Amino acid sequence: MKKRRSFLMMLLSIFFILSSLAMGAKDVLVVAQGADAKTLDPHMTNDQPSSRVSSQIYDRLVEQDLNMNIVPGLAEKWKQEDDLTTVFYLRKGVKFHNGEELKASDVKFTLDRMKASAQVSHIIGAIDKVVVVDDYTVKVITEKPFGALTSHLAHTATSIMNEKAVKAAGDKYGQQPVGTGPYKFSEWQAGDKIVLVANKDYFKGEAPTKTVIFRNVPEGTNRTIGLETGEIDIAYDIEPIDKEMVQKHKKLDYVEEPSLSMSYIGFNTTKKPLNDPKVRQAICYAIDIDSLIDAVYQGGAVEANSPIGPKVFGYNKDAKAYKYDPEKAKAILKEAGYTKPIKIKLWTNDNPVRRDICTIVQDQLKQVGIDVEIETLEWGAYLDGTARGEHDMFILGWVSVTGDADYGLYPLFHSSAKGGAGNRSFYSNEKVDKLLDEGKNSVDPEARKKAYAEVQNIVQEDVPIFTMVYTSQNIAKQKNVKGFHMHPAGHHKVYGTVKE
Repeated sequence: MKKRRSFLMMLLSIFFILSSLAMGAKDVLVVAQGADAKTLDPHMTNDQPSSRVSSQIYDRLVEQDLNMNIVPGLAEKWKQEDDLTTVFYLRKGVKFHNGEELKASDVKFTLDRMKASAQVSHIIGAIDKVVVVDDYTVKVITEKPFGALTSHLAHTATSIMNEKAVKAAGDKYGQQPVGTGPYKFSEWQAGDKIVLVANKDYFKGEAPTKTVIFRNVPEGTNRTIGLETGEIDIAYDIEPIDKEMVQKHKKLDYVEEPSLSMSYIGFNTTKKPLNDPKVRQAICYAIDIDSLIDAVYQGGAVEANSPIGPKVFGYNKDAKAYKYDPEKAKAILKEAGYTKPIKIKLWTNDNPVRRDICTIVQDQLKQVGIDVEIETLEWGAYLDGTARGEHDMFILGWVSVTGDADYGLYPLFHSSAKGGAGNRSFYSNEKVDKLLDEGKNSVDPEARKKAYAEVQNIVQEDVPIFTMVYTSQNIAKQKNVKGFHMHPAGHHKVYGTVKE
């Protein structure tokens, strides 16, 4: 009887634990996003869903606050010895999740490993070598002066890893990550959820919420339904169609803020007739951005005048904006010698917002004599095809995740970055290359601003890409969720978030 009673008590305990999870226990936070992480090894991917999880597990030498200011991270301070050398002084006593103490050798191991990664090496490509001075001091030496160094070192891909843990796990490290962050990895049910638990030894103090569950909910409407039923506490990226419902719901909060993201239509500048800047300009004048903001983004975007937005260092507020003018578009095409309809293919991936934009753009371009055929590709094939230059026009987005113009402009427009590195328009301009190199290799903020301002003036005239809008980012949450803040770069931290 005693054994049976113990067994029943155990079953009841399990039931109550599961029930409390299902009802949203106060020490459990359920966060839903539109895709599962690919890996939790920061050197093996640079996608947002993975970064949103891994940023809870790891810390970086320096961090960016909500205003994109560089603040201390694992390095409590740093100094620039000369134009090429920056010395970082590590916090003492910081522990990795496996109990190992953070040492300068881990920093060197991490950055050396990152430089060898095909996926993320470009982020710290300017670094020549990393030198360990002692256990708590490390020098980062660049090949040339690099004004954006600390901004790039705040990128999620530079998350500091424990050398011992990485080597022990081998190829499986991405499924069993070890960091110094506020949350430890606990469990991953592929395609469903990732479970994290609070790190009791976190150097900033233990997180008030003990368990965080990242749920993979691809359909936007299902994320919204999960909020309504209380199964989800925070949902990322509410789709425009659900925005009004969430705003009116008594138990939910809808939060929308500017981001570092933009959405653009790219042109393959090596293919006729898009190799003619006049044709590209005509297309820009033929697209009514206001109609896209109203109909597709439901007000969740603003018109752009540059590939980088106002929150990014180096933004040029005076760069050229293309105002809707179909008559001017027709005149430019006529001037360029195009008197008969032009046929162009417009690629998109299977994204509802992008599909809607393509349909509207197709109709608007038809009004000026450009016949557009929309072709929808699977995401992997879409990225591979645009990297190889098989497209005419395409629609994509870019996030200036470091908050610096180097990251926002160099990959999109430098001739060395053609293809998958970012320059999918296959644009080449010697003056732009020179200016981008000047901006990258200077430590003078004013000189960098001047170089980047000129780059924006040139590319807005050449329009290898037409930056349509700066998109807002949004989340929806239960009203009892407090202390959560969106980060402009999109990899939001849940540390400090509580359920009342």
